[in-house]
Amino acid sequence: MTMINGKTEFLGLLGNPVKHSLSPVMHNAALAEMNMNWCYIAMPCETNNLKTVLKGLSALNFQGLNVTIPHKNTITKFCDELTPLAQRLGAVNTLVLNKSHGWIGSNTDVEGFLAPLKSKNYAWDNRKAMVLGCGGSARAVLTGLKELGIAEITVIGRNKQRLNTFIKEMNQILTDFPKESKSIAIKGILETDLELIEKIKQIDLFVNATPIGMENDTEKPKPTLKIPLGKEIWKHLNSHSILYDLIYNPRPTEWLKWGKEQGCECIDGLEMLVQQGAASLKIWSRKTEIPIEVMRIAAKTALLN
Repeated sequence: MTMINGKTEFLGLLGNPVKHSLSPVMHNAALAEMNMNWCYIAMPCETNNLKTVLKGLSALNFQGLNVTIPHKNTITKFCDELTPLAQRLGAVNTLVLNKSHGWIGSNTDVEGFLAPLKSKNYAWDNRKAMVLGCGGSARAVLTGLKELGIAEITVIGRNKQRLNTFIKEMNQILTDFPKESKSIAIKGILETDLELIEKIKQIDLFVNATPIGMENDTEKPKPTLKIPLGKEIWKHLNSHSILYDLIYNPRPTEWLKWGKEQGCECIDGLEMLVQQGAASLKIWSRKTEIPIEVMRIAAKTALLN
């Protein structure tokens, strides 16, 4: 990273927690490769401080921000503008200053999520997917699955009211998005539903869009408690299933370790992180060429350390 001086511009990450994040090392490696006098830092932020923090960072002339759990939905209220995709999703992961020093909210999560799936030579249009969680990340996941042409999508949730609201919103959002894709109904199921086991047996692609399994220095739960829905239910997996965990730290998560033992193909969240980060950097820098491989290597090296 270039030595910070009076001309250095700043980028940052807002979330809670952010200690585990690889975004600083990944972005700073890219910025150094691009010979840009910019610095990227991770900043923990409580939800009730978001408005104040955004105002302060705007005053400090931060060029852009990433947003992670748990702020992706809430932060939309504090944006002056939203891109069409961010507006439809009601979720933002990338902010950039406008000319009046307000924030423009966009979403690069969909692009990042799809990257490792599009690299596989699969006929996605006849496959079934199940998404764990109904937060901001899940919105991007469902949008990506719709674009991919998945035949059937089921969402698992804990709270019936929240799940039903999420399903209703996403069915409305994805009715004609993308317009050229076929229509698809999204269904929900509670994690306590007795039909869940039979449903799991039929699924081709599972996506964990919850923070369960994320590395946390403040607590050390048992490995089984780091697995979404608990370990027992995943004994019903078919070996042809693909497990995609949006979490990248630890790598692999306990859930992916279990899936691999069952013979399943497993994808972690590192490539999504790299690809969505590269898309964000394009927005901030206004450059079309981003050193993605440098970002990938920096992230992998940091995880090894």
